[in-house]
Amino acid sequence: MIIKQSDFAVSAVKASQYPQDGLDEIALAGRSNVGKSSLINTILQRKNLARTSSSPGKTQTLNFYRVNDNFYLVDVPGYGYAKVSKKQREEFGEMIQDYLETRAYLKGLILLIDGRHEPTADDIAMYDYAQYLDLPILVVATKMDKIKKNAFNKTEATFRKHLDMNKDNVTFIPFSSETKLNVEKVKDWIQDRLDEE
Repeated sequence: MIIKQSDFAVSAVKASQYPQDGLDEIALAGRSNVGKSSLINTILQRKNLARTSSSPGKTQTLNFYRVNDNFYLVDVPGYGYAKVSKKQREEFGEMIQDYLETRAYLKGLILLIDGRHEPTADDIAMYDYAQYLDLPILVVATKMDKIKKNAFNKTEATFRKHLDMNKDNVTFIPFSSETKLNVEKVKDWIQDRLDEE
């Protein structure tokens, strides 16, 4: 996939605000501060298109990024952030649920999990939910530049212990926005989803 053009399109909190142009969409989900904005910027070769923040919990809307006038990357609010009120967490949950369950143009979900740690209960719940919705899933282990190369297999084994990844619709990729590890593989996975009828 060659990225020729990318722009921030719209922030939305409900279906009436989603883009109405019928382009395919790939959603990105993960804990606050897991590196969703960094992955978006790295994939799209833009420095600050998706704003990275040192304070987690900043993404509080569904953010649509239009790519090559062909599809959208959709950044959903990060989960598992304690400083957000319970009511806000519930609202985020409903917003994410409405989007994932009703969006006809959604072709797959990229689930980002910090490669330095075991998947959390929230990560596992999100993964199981995506499985329940029968979405193609790309599990991305982020921040792999902080892990020694010879420990990569251990990271994958840990993920497989907590997530049932032995399914046809699941792919696992270790990733780093710092070293650009497997950027092309993530792009290829996206392209494959867009190519599916």
